Amino acid sequence: MYLKESTTRLYSQLFFLLAIGVVLGVWLDLLWPFLFIISIGFLLFQYKQVTKFAYWLWQSKSISPPESGGIWGEIFEGLNRKIRIQRLKQKKLSNQVRFFKDGAEALPDGAVVLSEELVILWANTKAFDLIGIMHPGDVGQRIDNLVRIPAFVKYLAKGNFDEPFSIVSPVDYDLQIEIRLMPYGSDQFLLLARDISQVHRLETMRRDFVANVSHELKTPLTVVRGYLEMFEVGSDDLNPSWKKAFTTMEGQVSRMDSLVEQLLQLSRVEDSQHSDLNQKLYMPRLVANLIDDAQWLNKDKQHQLSSEIDGSLDILGIESEIKSACSNLIANAINYTPSGGEIAISWRKIDGIAIFSVKDNGVGIKAEHVNRLTERFYRVDSSRSRDTGGSGLGLAIVKHVLQRHNAKLTIESTWGKGSVFSIVFLQQTIDAIK
Repeated sequence: MYLKESTTRLYSQLFFLLAIGVVLGVWLDLLWPFLFIISIGFLLFQYKQVTKFAYWLWQSKSISPPESGGIWGEIFEGLNRKIRIQRLKQKKLSNQVRFFKDGAEALPDGAVVLSEELVILWANTKAFDLIGIMHPGDVGQRIDNLVRIPAFVKYLAKGNFDEPFSIVSPVDYDLQIEIRLMPYGSDQFLLLARDISQVHRLETMRRDFVANVSHELKTPLTVVRGYLEMFEVGSDDLNPSWKKAFTTMEGQVSRMDSLVEQLLQLSRVEDSQHSDLNQKLYMPRLVANLIDDAQWLNKDKQHQLSSEIDGSLDILGIESEIKSACSNLIANAINYTPSGGEIAISWRKIDGIAIFSVKDNGVGIKAEHVNRLTERFYRVDSSRSRDTGGSGLGLAIVKHVLQRHNAKLTIESTWGKGSVFSIVFLQQTIDAIK
């Protein structure tokens, strides 16, 4: 609207001046001299405004454009309006940047903004305390050129940032740092570094305590079991009530011994964080051996066991841990499926992904319990677990093993109809052995 009015006014002024020139020129018989003078005057006026504008643009220290009349006044006013709008936007943007920086500086974690190529763009003060990244001195550097811990460089090169990564601080070796990378904006990453030293120490103390107590319990349990076996040898001469008592004691000792063994197994898995995961596992043979073992465990309940094994599908990992995880799923299916039920064990590739699964037609699991099954000592039914000898540690062991092997546990269950427990090995685990 303003542009149309200004253009109309400019043409109107030019037409009016030319019209005056024509009238005076005809009246005085000096048409062309009058038109020439009016045109030169008009051009000089426009040139003066252009010169004024150029002086303001390149030499004047004033923020506001010069004043003028006519269409040039409207142009300068339009420029002034644009400048005011831009200054308001800049002020808002500056406030937002300041709020962001104040918030980032208030974080208890180190925060580093990285480009898509992992080049440092910005970092808060805490980042220097935890990982040695300083702003603005380190801006423009790749972060793996400054934090040269091999495990961290490998983590960045892999490009999978779904899980956090733990390293010793390159600034203070007494600090344990948890690193998280997440998408930030359209083509950036936000790196958060958190001090988890206290949590790490507590976790180490807990793990050492469980391992030490479990080891200490092995000896007294062995002694008690020995004496119970000695009494069982002469059980024919015992009073029936004593015989029942010894049988109950022997069952409880066996349950306790199983619990201690699982605690030790969990401790071994937690302590083997730096074991070599690049060992080739002949999974068809391992699964076949587990099925043979299951036949022996199944002698009382007589389930119908079926299997499907891809004889050419192998993976990388630690055999003892993968065997433990798979055997736990099979043992659970046997323990929690009523006698005469059906259990199907499979090892196959589906859509390029290797999957080990155990399917049963047992009692199933209610939906509210499924997400908590991998918690330590969590049991859906405590009384049923006591009857089957369950400790609530089996799936916790499976979870730890799978986290180390870049795999995940999926559970599908319908109450009253059965369950399917599957170990899904990610694509890179399969590709690594080709």
